Amino acid sequence: MTSSRTTSTGHVRPATLGALRESGYRPRTIREEMRENLIAKIRRGDELFPGVVGYDETVVPQIENAILSGQDIILLGERGQAKTRIARSLVNLLDEAVPVVAGSEINDDPLEPISKFARDLIVEHGDSTPVEWIGRDRRYGEKLATPDTTIADLIGEVDPIKVAEGRYLTDELTISYGLIPRTNRGIFTLNELPDLAERIQVGLLNIMEERDVQIRGYKIRLPLDVFVVASANPEDYTNRGRIITPLKDRYGSQIRTHYPETIDLEMTIMEQERQPFATDGVEMTVPDFMREIVAEITHIARRSHDISQRSGVSVRMSVANYENLVSNATRRAIRLGERQSAPRISDLAGLLASTSGKIELEGVGEVREDQVVDKLVQTAVANTFNRHFSVRQFERLVQAFENGLVVESSDMMPSFDYVNQISHLDGISEAVGKLGVGGNPAAVASAVEFILEGLHLNRRLNKDEGRGPARYSR
Repeated sequence: MTSSRTTSTGHVRPATLGALRESGYRPRTIREEMRENLIAKIRRGDELFPGVVGYDETVVPQIENAILSGQDIILLGERGQAKTRIARSLVNLLDEAVPVVAGSEINDDPLEPISKFARDLIVEHGDSTPVEWIGRDRRYGEKLATPDTTIADLIGEVDPIKVAEGRYLTDELTISYGLIPRTNRGIFTLNELPDLAERIQVGLLNIMEERDVQIRGYKIRLPLDVFVVASANPEDYTNRGRIITPLKDRYGSQIRTHYPETIDLEMTIMEQERQPFATDGVEMTVPDFMREIVAEITHIARRSHDISQRSGVSVRMSVANYENLVSNATRRAIRLGERQSAPRISDLAGLLASTSGKIELEGVGEVREDQVVDKLVQTAVANTFNRHFSVRQFERLVQAFENGLVVESSDMMPSFDYVNQISHLDGISEAVGKLGVGGNPAAVASAVEFILEGLHLNRRLNKDEGRGPARYSR
């Protein structure tokens, strides 16, 4: 057996216990390892949580403090607040690879083994004990807590096959380890902690504090080295009876996550998380004001009395709405054979499907879901319009409608129809130019529809939404 192995980068890693000792390797606890790597990242100015937006001044400093203090973490927040992404990103604070006793189920450190298997192997082979190196991915474990989660899932169970082979129940080698011991020297995440049955919560107490593991009445001393992260909805976490107080006490830091605090942050996340698809023959342009409307819909939903705020309104709603908005514009371009396309106000009707499944109404039966969504959309359009324009600047355009002008709009109307109907009128070209859509006919059509709808919602134009195209008039 060779005493070392060469990695793809040319670095030589010891392959036996003796070679590992000679290399100067020093065992570190998971907390020491994460702490030292965090300090190195901070000094280099590295990003701690790639892809997580809006937490730099709030959540991230608290996580850094917890890691510097060596504390287990519970992330409290409603759905869609990047709790799981944060937990998974913590693996970036682990070493690229660490040595373990080859064949160990619980990642035994060759210089500080804790399992009977590893200790016996080292006694038998001494410095020739084989060592393997495992990467970050094998040092992360995750489980969604459900009422049917068992102690066997998390901690372990006696393996009847091993007992049938002649081993005694008191023999540690009869144990089939669960997820937590298999994540020894790593990070274990338990999502939705309050959904775990109380008797299973009790089983976590010793794991997190005394590091004892008790299986079927047989107590073995396993000083597991695990960094534990949990997530929970604040309402469930603080509700008496959903989580036992002693388990709460084991978590060093309780960190509150939150939704994006500004429209700009919401739009950044939307753009980052959406599924981008290219369509042959169609050039898609999404005007900023349309992105703004989608983000505004979500922010209004988070303040709406018609929507239950206990479970929150996820950023996933913004992402799904953005995707559907673009898809509706793409579908129009395909059907009309247009090479350029841009989402319009009339495309917002397609957001009902992606919004309905992501909100919970406060009063069941009191108001219909489609009515709530329609109100959200109208308010978002009005708010966005009023941030960009003053109604007074369109007095001459409104005068044209008072003189008999009628403009039709539809999600299946060709872009040039808008340009031909209204682009020549006083005040419209300046307003379109202010929206920064350039000379793209599809984007111009989007801007025109936005202006007309804004004037309608500010009660300066009427809108007839009967069958067929909508008609704006005075």
